[in-house]
Amino acid sequence: MKNDFRVGLIVPSSNVTMETEIPAMLQARPDHYAESFTFHSSRMRMQSVTQEELARMDEQSEDCATLLSDARCDVLAYACLIGIMAQGPGYHEESEATLRQRTVENDAEAPVVTSAGALVRALERLEAENVVLIAPYMEALTQTVIEYFEDTGVEVIDYETLECPDNLEVAQLDQRNLLTIAEDLDTENADALVLSSCVQMPSLASIQAAEDKFGLPVFSAATATTYEILDQLNLSTQVAGAGRLLSGGMNER
Repeated sequence: MKNDFRVGLIVPSSNVTMETEIPAMLQARPDHYAESFTFHSSRMRMQSVTQEELARMDEQSEDCATLLSDARCDVLAYACLIGIMAQGPGYHEESEATLRQRTVENDAEAPVVTSAGALVRALERLEAENVVLIAPYMEALTQTVIEYFEDTGVEVIDYETLECPDNLEVAQLDQRNLLTIAEDLDTENADALVLSSCVQMPSLASIQAAEDKFGLPVFSAATATTYEILDQLNLSTQVAGAGRLLSGGMNER
């Protein structure tokens, strides 16, 4: 049975969190799985989180998929939630299919997940109909995220947007503040809390603490993406201390 895996990451050029949080989760897997993961990135140019830059960035994703398939990666993950959602409702399905086709054309077929699609499907797995979320984006882009979720039948009943347009600054936000921010959200009728709707905004160290504090499923774009990476590799979806989604019970193998 295969136990060494190559994970390809398609990331914005200014993203630095995806390549720390996802490896941290996969490398924290129980020793008895006897797995090893290596991580291989291809970058799309993006510095400011604006509609215009996101559109130009997304156009580069197909070349990234081709380049990563040269390395014969076992799975590819497109790590920019807002980059997908800004292209319109349901775009994650189109993007995942298109990028997978690029690997097929390069004789190196690999499954492709997007952080946007992973987050949408995480809500479906948890049967979450009412959610609260924290986003780093400017208000207009946060509304884009809300509308994207609502198109899938999920209602965002409360949210906080941090209005930080510089993507490098997003990576420097102190995740210890997330619990305090979440305290001001109306979680009483929520089925889940999205602690970070952006793979660039750090949250991993706060996921379990928030879940323990609020008593409902807490996850992020990064934990949802990690779940789907493991699922596409036909591995147990278990990462200790990363919330209910990664408890291993959602789709244990």
